Amino acid sequence: MQTRAVRLDELPLLQDIERAAGRYFEDIGMPEVANDEPPTLAELARYRDTGLAWVMADDADHPIGYLLAGHVDGNLHVEQVSVHPAHGRRGIGRSLLDELAVYAAGLRVPALTLTTFAEVPWNAPYYARCEFEVLAEADLTPGLRQIREHEASLGLDRWPRVCMRRPL
Repeated sequence: MQTRAVRLDELPLLQDIERAAGRYFEDIGMPEVANDEPPTLAELARYRDTGLAWVMADDADHPIGYLLAGHVDGNLHVEQVSVHPAHGRRGIGRSLLDELAVYAAGLRVPALTLTTFAEVPWNAPYYARCEFEVLAEADLTPGLRQIREHEASLGLDRWPRVCMRRPL
């Protein structure tokens, strides 16, 4: 397996990975999250065009997981990380996060940040195992506050959410 930049022709595959990975939310009573549409092709293309979209590809060079990031308050913010369930529990998500950390360190970015569900096992507890720490409300940057406000406007606060940070 290898981590590499996303190719333009692979953007629909990222949507497929997102839909497949989202099905797990149905099993834990979060159908709204499970049925949420992935980013549009135009949105995915913007991440790709800015160099902030990576895939983990299998031995046949087929994407099996992906990560999207953005710049927020001087840090790199994990917008999305998804792994196709057929390839889950093999360290793919962690490898993508670690690749982002190496990239961010090369840019001298001080940290990675993300927002996630606090009580979903493959969200905040997983990210804690990947060296992310929950941020106290008082430690949220303006950009993270804006992201959380947007998430709340989408109804995601129906379930507890947290901001997390991984110092580099």
